[in-house]
Order: sequence, then C-alpha cells, then structure tokens
Amino acid sequence: MTARPPVPPFTRESAIEKVRLAEDAWNSRTPEKVALAYTEDSRWRNRAEWVTGRDEIVAFLTRKWTRELDYRLIKELWAFDGNRIAVRFAYESHDDSGNWYRSYGNENWEFDSNGLMSARHASINDVPIRESDRKYHWPLGRRPSGHPGLSDLAL
Repeated sequence: MTARPPVPPFTRESAIEKVRLAEDAWNSRTPEKVALAYTEDSRWRNRAEWVTGRDEIVAFLTRKWTRELDYRLIKELWAFDGNRIAVRFAYESHDDSGNWYRSYGNENWEFDSNGLMSARHASINDVPIRESDRKYHWPLGRRPSGHPGLSDLAL
C-alpha cells in the first residue's frame, strides 16, 4: 500500500500539514482525487449519512458538489494525538437558485499507519448568508497561501 505522508504519529507541524493537504484536495472538488486519501474501507459519518469505502465516498462527493456550487473550504487544526486529528472548518457555497450558505463543522479523523484516513466523523451546520457577506473570494481551487484562515476571519 502506498503511504500518504505525513503519517502518524503526528506532531503539531505534521498535523497542520495533513489538514492543509485535506483542505487542498477538497477544494479541488475532484471526488476521485479526494477518495485516494482514504482507506479502501474507510467509514464516514457525514451529518446523518453513513458512507463506507472509496466508491461510496466518490458517489457522496459527486452528489455534494453537484448541489453545493462554487464551493470554497477552509480547515483548521483543533487537536491531535497519535493517529487522530480533530479539525474545525467552514465552507461557502450556493445552491442552484443562487442562495448562499456558510457551513460550519467539526471533523474527527483517524488514520492508518500509511497516513490514509480510516474514519471520518463530521458534524455540520448550515447558515444562510447574503452574497455580500461572503468571506471566501479566491478563484475556485486551492486557497491561496496568503488568504486568512478561520481564526483570522473570526469564524
């Protein structure tokens, strides 16, 4: 099996790097690319939905990014220990009617020894926002290195 560095046990620096790599992958909005960071039998709880394995992850993310248009995400390390990382995140997107939302959440991640995520538990709340209240204005794709993070944006 191919390793996905950084691998556990995590240091503060390697946990921050792992979080940024996950953010970058999700901002690509490429389900097949994102799924490669997870074990073949990875288990997810995303809101009230349960997902198991890469095929279901790809299907889930395809549905997600069909609904959540112009998706932009920021993740931030919350805590880490051994092979686990906790993050908080916020993303902005709009629906096909042009209604904007900021979605806030927390994720708990568990990794195998190769650095692949074997479990992901996500709790998420959606808040309607006006387009003028958006804070994420970078071009679609990776968040620019100089763009403020969640704490900097007081989110």
